[in-house]
Amino acid sequence: MSGRSRPGVPVRWRLPLLAGAALALLGGLYAALILLDLPLPDTPSGLGRSHGPAMVFGLVGTLVAVERAVALGARWGLLAPACSALGTLVLLTGGPALIGRLLLATAAAALLCAYTALWRWQASLALLAQGAGALCWYAAALLWLGGFPVDQTVPWLAGFVVLTIAGERLELAHLDTVHSGAPRGTVHLGAPGGAARHWFVVAAASVLAGQAASLLWPSTGYHGWGLALLGLVAWLATFDVARHTVRGSGLPRYVAIALLSGYGWLAVAGLLWAGGGAATTGPRYDATTHAVFLGFTMSMIFAHAPVILPAVLRRPLPYHPVLFVPLGLLHLSLAARLGPGDWLGLTAVWRWAGVANELAVVGFAACAATLAVRARRGASAAARTGAAVVAVGR
Repeated sequence: MSGRSRPGVPVRWRLPLLAGAALALLGGLYAALILLDLPLPDTPSGLGRSHGPAMVFGLVGTLVAVERAVALGARWGLLAPACSALGTLVLLTGGPALIGRLLLATAAAALLCAYTALWRWQASLALLAQGAGALCWYAAALLWLGGFPVDQTVPWLAGFVVLTIAGERLELAHLDTVHSGAPRGTVHLGAPGGAARHWFVVAAASVLAGQAASLLWPSTGYHGWGLALLGLVAWLATFDVARHTVRGSGLPRYVAIALLSGYGWLAVAGLLWAGGGAATTGPRYDATTHAVFLGFTMSMIFAHAPVILPAVLRRPLPYHPVLFVPLGLLHLSLAARLGPGDWLGLTAVWRWAGVANELAVVGFAACAATLAVRARRGASAAARTGAAVVAVGR
């Protein structure tokens, strides 16, 4: 970023938005239990219909938008996460009402404005990819407003998550540079590593083209969409720094394992779409959507939380090996859900594997909260000890 002065976003303003994301998570998980046919009370509007939007827009969208607002350092940037959190709460309480969908579309538009402002400070290919992800969110919201059911907007919902994460990983791969002699607002692809960046551009553009094709020509477009995802996975598997840090220990190894396993699930979804084409109902729809939004997306959240949340909350989230427990449960239960559950049609396995999926997510949140609280108490105790030592020294 440039040296321009920015007002910053107070932590106290971020907390209600993160609380909104947490409520979206809890509501989305409850809706998922209803979709698993568990005997739970439902709302008159049918809470299960809000499961996908609550998890993608309400949880992931709000978290991404808060992080972008903090990076922007402008308080107006909080409009995006505020609208996504509020819109999701409207959906969870009243069903897919117009006002809720309008708020989610407004959130996407506000996030695009935030990316535009960030682009003015420092243009980069990574930022462009993340902006393309926000555009996918906006397109999905507009399609939903226009009457398209959620199941037909899945490629656009997935595009938001996939391109946002891919942009972040590109930045961390140290392949994303801006040519010092280029005008502001342009990206230079000819520097060392340019071949990798060209591959990234082709893969990301193919993802966008595949999404459009899946909407215009569903019978054939989903095949191309799946191939585009496989191309992006190939880039991630080749250039992501996780290939090297997985050989380390502690937090770097944990993050790398979470990332690489998530890429594996994205590849599974790409293979299912590339080979089988469109699926808006049934076991293959369940398999593709949860491979992307559970296997890939939740792995990314598990991986980035120890790094992103401290930057957003200004509170440490130290690494502990216990984080491997929910990560392992997530992948084992998802394998059971897609294998015996979806592929073999064992309904009981599918249902209880779905419950285990949720336990993994809740377990990670509980572990993260516990580690953060312990770290804060430890820091407070150390500060008190230090103050006592200083007082004695005087």
